Amino acid sequence: MVKRSLNEEVGQRLLKGLDLFCLTTIGFCAGVAAAPNADAATGDELVFFILTLTCLCIFVMRGIGLYEARAQARFSSSIAKSLAVIFILGISAGILAPLLGLHLGPIWPKGWLGAGAFYIVTTRLAMWLATRHASPKGRYRQRVAIVGGGKAAEDAITTLENSQGLEIEIIGLFDDRYDNRSPASIRRHKKLGKIIDLADYARAHAVDLVIVAIPISAEQRLLQILKRIWELPVDIRVSGQAAQLRLSQRAYSYLGDLPLLPVFDRPLSHWNEFLKDVLDRMIALVALVLLTPVLAGVALAVRLESKGPVIFKQKRFGFNNELIEVYKFRSMFTDKSDATATKLVTKNDSRVTRVGRIIRKTSLDELPQLVNVIKGQLSLVGPRPHATQAKAAGGLYDEVVEGYFARHRVKPGITGWAQINGWRGETDTLEKIEQRVKHDLEYIDRWSLGLDLYILMKTPFALLKSENAF
Repeated sequence: MVKRSLNEEVGQRLLKGLDLFCLTTIGFCAGVAAAPNADAATGDELVFFILTLTCLCIFVMRGIGLYEARAQARFSSSIAKSLAVIFILGISAGILAPLLGLHLGPIWPKGWLGAGAFYIVTTRLAMWLATRHASPKGRYRQRVAIVGGGKAAEDAITTLENSQGLEIEIIGLFDDRYDNRSPASIRRHKKLGKIIDLADYARAHAVDLVIVAIPISAEQRLLQILKRIWELPVDIRVSGQAAQLRLSQRAYSYLGDLPLLPVFDRPLSHWNEFLKDVLDRMIALVALVLLTPVLAGVALAVRLESKGPVIFKQKRFGFNNELIEVYKFRSMFTDKSDATATKLVTKNDSRVTRVGRIIRKTSLDELPQLVNVIKGQLSLVGPRPHATQAKAAGGLYDEVVEGYFARHRVKPGITGWAQINGWRGETDTLEKIEQRVKHDLEYIDRWSLGLDLYILMKTPFALLKSENAF
């Protein structure tokens, strides 16, 4: 699996949330110790006082950049500035407290400053130890691929390199042209291949952003390029620098000083991706524990009916077309198993055991995939992972359905939008795989944590309507 660049947004949000909780707790505990006999009104005022102080501390630290990865890498400076914020705002708040009717005395400042200092030093030391190797290696930098060559690409690269304080790494260029219009390198950045090679490169290396740097006036070429790269799970932007038509400033987003026209966004932002991953693993772990008797019962039934391993492993397409090994309870006779799914299972298939028919119809054979979720290879909800040689209407899925690989812009899942809408089981016709892909892409476009929870709740009811499963 590709070792992807770290996202600073996730670390910042987690640290801010931890600061909010811990500093509020410290302030409140110190306030209670200072005013143990406070009445209800004073208690309300104390809560307001502490929350205001904590939020102000976080706002100031954010304003002077103390949550940024670069600040965390400068350990001594980060701690000194953070302590200064805690001390100055804490002492100022202690002086102003009587105006709110809070007479906290000398106990509150000592508690706030002492416990606050200990907390700041501890957390910033932990952050420094966790990130000290990532920053020098550039794992916090946004990795950018440039599609195009010639003057438009050169102008975009020049603007990016001249932008101040921009944490990016231009990994290289991709262009189909190999002539004077598109040299082998621009400045120090080399051409890494044709546009078709970008997909393979993105599977082997981390790519966060693709910038298409060609004149917008070349409409036909632009559309052809976007059609070939839209399936990638990255942000895709068109450089607005070479546009002859000057749009409103609000139409552009900016990377440093480079104006960009948004075209495609990665389906899940880094923060949403983090939340989904945490929720997936927590629920999967709980489900695995609660379903242990069921798992043991199915495993015993599989083993007693026919010889061979209880678990069947199969290579399938995962996120960004990376191959993953998916676990299932074995539902076929061992000597008739088809690891590549060259021949899809059909109704009354002689390769399927009696126990296999039951667990396939009820989807109990999918339960071992909870382990794949805990390992981070699958999600609970997402497009179902397909075997590498799975076919419909005599052709591989990606050959018969245009845009098929776009469903791999998110992690595949144990259940999904297509499954609860009746599109599970055999894909013996073109319509069935087209409907699956249609629903998968619709799920990706509509994604939210609420939608995931809705699909999880609907899945048991969808299993009762199992006429398409066997």
